[in-house]
Amino acid sequence: MAKFRVRVSTGEALGAGTWDKISVSIVGTRGETPPLPLDHLGKEFNAGAEEDFEVTPPQDVGRVLLVRVHKAPLARSRPLAPSAGDAWFCRWLQLTPLHGAASLCFPCYQWLEGEGSLLLREGTAKISWEDHHPTLQQQRREELQARREAYGWKTYIPGWPRCLNEETVKNLNLNIKYSVAKNTTFYLRGGSALAELKLKGLLDHKGLWKSLQEMRRVFNFRKTPAVEYVFEHWQEDTFFAYQFLNGLNPVLIRRCHYLPKNFPVTDAMVAPVLGPGTSLQAELEKGSLFLVDYSLLAGVRTNVINGRPQFSTAPMTLLYQRPGRGPLLPLAIQLSQTPGPNSPIFLPSDDKWDWLLAKTWVRNAEFSIHEALTHLLQAHLVPEVFALATLRQLPHCHPLFKSTGLGIGGFSELIQKNMEQLNYSVLCLPDDIRARGVEDIPDYYYRDDGMQIWGAVERFVSEMIDIYYPSDESVRNDSELQAWVWEIFSEGFLGRESSGLPSTLGTREALIQYVTMVIFNCSAKHSAVSAGQYDFGAWMPNLPPTMQLPPPTSKGQARLEGFLATLPPVNATCDVVTALWLLSKEPGDRRPLGTYPDEHFIEEAPRRSITAFQSRLAEISRDIQERNRGLALPYPYLDPPLIENSVSI
Repeated sequence: MAKFRVRVSTGEALGAGTWDKISVSIVGTRGETPPLPLDHLGKEFNAGAEEDFEVTPPQDVGRVLLVRVHKAPLARSRPLAPSAGDAWFCRWLQLTPLHGAASLCFPCYQWLEGEGSLLLREGTAKISWEDHHPTLQQQRREELQARREAYGWKTYIPGWPRCLNEETVKNLNLNIKYSVAKNTTFYLRGGSALAELKLKGLLDHKGLWKSLQEMRRVFNFRKTPAVEYVFEHWQEDTFFAYQFLNGLNPVLIRRCHYLPKNFPVTDAMVAPVLGPGTSLQAELEKGSLFLVDYSLLAGVRTNVINGRPQFSTAPMTLLYQRPGRGPLLPLAIQLSQTPGPNSPIFLPSDDKWDWLLAKTWVRNAEFSIHEALTHLLQAHLVPEVFALATLRQLPHCHPLFKSTGLGIGGFSELIQKNMEQLNYSVLCLPDDIRARGVEDIPDYYYRDDGMQIWGAVERFVSEMIDIYYPSDESVRNDSELQAWVWEIFSEGFLGRESSGLPSTLGTREALIQYVTMVIFNCSAKHSAVSAGQYDFGAWMPNLPPTMQLPPPTSKGQARLEGFLATLPPVNATCDVVTALWLLSKEPGDRRPLGTYPDEHFIEEAPRRSITAFQSRLAEISRDIQERNRGLALPYPYLDPPLIENSVSI
């Protein structure tokens, strides 16, 4: 009988090795062998090891199709033995006939726990219509059926994207584990921050802040250059406006072609900023005015903190781009969607505390919209839909699987309202930039860096699609691909046709845009709206999570004491700042965009595309770092080495 050499690679992570017994069955066109032990003298399958074994099948199975990997405890007669729960992470197996035929590689990159088996395919990526042998077709169907049973959908809150039903995954060997390094670092970092704030007597203090200076005690333990810059400049109009471009939420600002009827700004109001010889109408025609509107916050319920009801507004901010490369400046702020005597329009020419309080209400609205919609909905809930649909509809061998102050009540309302208008163009950066009319506003680093990364991802995806999809018809005929797209549309976007999200894909061009959108939103977009949370929010008055007094209904009443009384209490500040610190700092074990340590692709063509993609990202990184060296406040959030391959925290 023909002999085979089996080379096995065990993962390097903590706990990846095993003492259990490993064997393989070879599945071919003529049948399947019994389990063939992989055994040497001494211990095998240590973490990080690559080991060779020789096996002799008792029969000729014909052309090899699959390999089944078995794991069994050392002592079957001792069910409670420690080895019974000994997990093993297998990276890959390589099968080489000793008579000289070519080696076959079987990528795995999965955990195997307890007693069980995994069925592995040879690593060449294949679309469903390329599998002709019944055994391979059956394996494909069974893999997806098992995944659909393991990863079920559920409605968490009506109107939200549907999410993972955790009841379906309990007690199942899902082969997915959160990094031990990430988990440990996350909890140690959080614990140390909370302990320090508790020792300072801040964490349990429900009272008001006594002064602005006292607030610095919150972030003294975690100073960064960006935090210090925010503290020094948070009251400046130029920095207030800058954050609409390059702050936490750089996706709301849009060019203003006409003033909304419910925002009655006049020429006289803005003349001190616009200067002589111009008017609002003239600047509207030039395209130099921009609007940020938080109308979604109108009527949203608010939270209760320390027994006190909190307050929210739905402000509008008008901004002016000076000629040339002058800084963006705020022109006017209205704190509600209903103009009138009790809703004055605040101006830079107003009293210092009136104007600062108005800007701070805008920053509070920014916190709410960012955390509920830009961050939670678009950067977590929607990517969860992408991930869950991928697990349920694309088998491992598919090429796309391989590459790829309001409280919960107020947040829920916001997400429900936004889901009614969230559309495909918002998720496609080039379309979003055009729709908001911000193609040429200067010093918009989120746009500049994001467009470079979008282009690099799009080129990479295009090369991969060209490899596996020779025609538009091949896209239409991929039943697994179409099921994936349909499930994202129906479960994530609730079948809402007005979203513009495709429910099917008919061309290679449409597939390229769709896959680029998924990758960009799960990696770069998440980094842009997550990594700076502590930088911009550690100095709480720049990004207050809640407001304890109602918004002003007249001018001339604001003072420092009232400003402090409006801001969040001490304990709420500590809770939120600690959370922002944890959410914005990657907890180790980073896998940057374009880095694929799990080598699912074994063919030369996709490997070349991956290498080219990495080179393009390195070039983008050099450009960003060169620019940042000349900036007083660098914008690092879309620097490729700092972008995770996918949402990881």
